[in-house]
Amino acid sequence: MNHQLLDPDLQHWLDLVGIFVFAISGALLAVRKNFDVFGMAVLAEVTGLGGGLFRDVVIGAVPPAAFTDAGYFHAPLIATVLVFFLHPHVERINKAVNVFDAAGLGLFCVVGTVKAHEYGLGLFASAVLGLATAAGGGVLRDVLANEVPSLLRWDRDLYAVPAIVGATVTALLLDAGALDATTMTLAAALAFAVRLLAMRFGWRAPRAWHRRSQVEDAEPTT
Repeated sequence: MNHQLLDPDLQHWLDLVGIFVFAISGALLAVRKNFDVFGMAVLAEVTGLGGGLFRDVVIGAVPPAAFTDAGYFHAPLIATVLVFFLHPHVERINKAVNVFDAAGLGLFCVVGTVKAHEYGLGLFASAVLGLATAAGGGVLRDVLANEVPSLLRWDRDLYAVPAIVGATVTALLLDAGALDATTMTLAAALAFAVRLLAMRFGWRAPRAWHRRSQVEDAEPTT
């Protein structure tokens, strides 16, 4: 493992914040799907921890932090309790899901890239794992909720691209030796802003050139 770029305490708190905001998006989706409180907790845990668990297993950071620090499991449970009692009105839940998901996406793509680099991965591989850290929990959340993951749907606003932007900027900062708390925050904010702008203006990735599929397009959801 390379020299740690982040103070361990700061890394711990950034992980907890990212887990918490992602867990809120999972619990809110469970409310929209009319799950009970157990289903809310499951989606919250999976959304908050899924990407980080995948990253830690790949880089050899075992046992993963989620299994050595009870706080990693407690954060999604706290998010579940908050959502259980304080969730928005039904018509506003989907918007809240997307905003919290965007916040988690921005934070985790940066933290995931940094941690992968600390464990000796190159800049490109670190950025890829930053993307996986950011998107992995959301993919698992959507699969468990019986939805096609947003990452794969053309009719959903850009999802992977904001995480790629944040992870790439983080990798470039690492390469330039300019990564610190301020630039990390700016990289996470950039990914968050790109995701919010994509939702606001309906930005989508292009489909196959000269696509001639006879399969009907899915109805966009908002």
